[in-house]
Amino acid sequence: MAIDSRLSNFRALNPAQRWDHIAQACQLSDEERALIAQPGALPHALADGMIENVIGTFELPIGVAGNFQINGRDVLVPLAVEEPSIIAAASYMAKLARDSGGFQTSSTQPLMRAQVQIVGLSDPYGARIALFQARDEIIALANSRDKVLIGLGGGCKDIEVHVFPSSPRGAMVVMHLIVDVRDAMGANTVNTMAESVSPLVEKLTGGSVRLRILSNLADLRLARARVRLTPQTLATPERSGEEIIEGILDAYTFAAIDPYRAATHNKGIMNGIDPVIVATGNDWRAVEAGAHAYACRSGHYTSLTTWEKDNSGALVGTIELPMPVGLVGGATKTHPVARLALKIMGVQSAQELGEIAAAVGLAQNLGALRALATEGIQRGHMALHARNIALVAGAVGEEVDQVARRLAAEHDVRTDRALEVLAQLRAAQ
Repeated sequence: MAIDSRLSNFRALNPAQRWDHIAQACQLSDEERALIAQPGALPHALADGMIENVIGTFELPIGVAGNFQINGRDVLVPLAVEEPSIIAAASYMAKLARDSGGFQTSSTQPLMRAQVQIVGLSDPYGARIALFQARDEIIALANSRDKVLIGLGGGCKDIEVHVFPSSPRGAMVVMHLIVDVRDAMGANTVNTMAESVSPLVEKLTGGSVRLRILSNLADLRLARARVRLTPQTLATPERSGEEIIEGILDAYTFAAIDPYRAATHNKGIMNGIDPVIVATGNDWRAVEAGAHAYACRSGHYTSLTTWEKDNSGALVGTIELPMPVGLVGGATKTHPVARLALKIMGVQSAQELGEIAAAVGLAQNLGALRALATEGIQRGHMALHARNIALVAGAVGEEVDQVARRLAAEHDVRTDRALEVLAQLRAAQ
């Protein structure tokens, strides 16, 4: 199903009209339309089966980022998030990127690690070789627990063995099962495999197995995205494209060398990625953990993105990070809106979903760096935040836009000022 991700005049529509546009573009059924058309898409009975001690549900706004073109395909990207300016910034950067062909993405195979910790060893290096000698037996035993995954072409593919000869608790060996989890996030699969091989591991090594659990540093399951923008594309009436590119490169370099800046820089990247993960019912905590650990892989916490200038003077941005996401199992299959979000994106594999998330993260990073290099981060953000402040002040209906416009025009987005403006509006009626 080919769609046009350019959402012309989308902001001028009300929520119902926007949803009608998306539903028509994605050829959604009446039942699917109803999930978003009214609140309460997750019934309490269904929520009660998802987690413990359920008392109700908590709703987040869900919006759609437009203009994304990824590997030549137009993609509408649902994002579930509470912070203003994220969707607007990502959509605008995606619009600029279209002039140069959009985003190009790629990914590795969906390989996850399960760790098996072995203690009580006096010969850790001998244990390591014993495990490698029994590699095929260990893999076969791990794969005996999930015939469905094997039938799909996945399963345990290899092992790694790491030796820590002098930990504070004595010698320790950690065996990794390297598992192709296909379109699953994979936590339950790899945990089950790790537990199933533990008796054999103890027999082979003479040690005692302690932890048997996946690693969220999914450094074998990477998603990558690239974007290129010319100076002409980035230029504004106030600044040349060349000047903006130099400012972006300076801002990126700051993040690359300083962990205090890198933490905020990477948080901005995750502003784009996390809402995609939440909207599709995936584990955003796992994605966050893996991303930040990956940013430290050199021993220095640094930027998840890179920004460069090519030989023609164009700006080139790239991102690479772990992306343990799935299309099957967990909330991705249980939550009706998560299933709907996947349909809107038209994804066919977990790898494609991860690539889309990476592209949105790169777009969000570009938006933040461009703002920092030009007008500053607050101008655009606070203009959009003004609607929230108007609501906090008690504005209703058309008052919300009237108060927000006044606050934005004054560059004075404060609750007490919103109360004053609202009182003036009501007094004038």
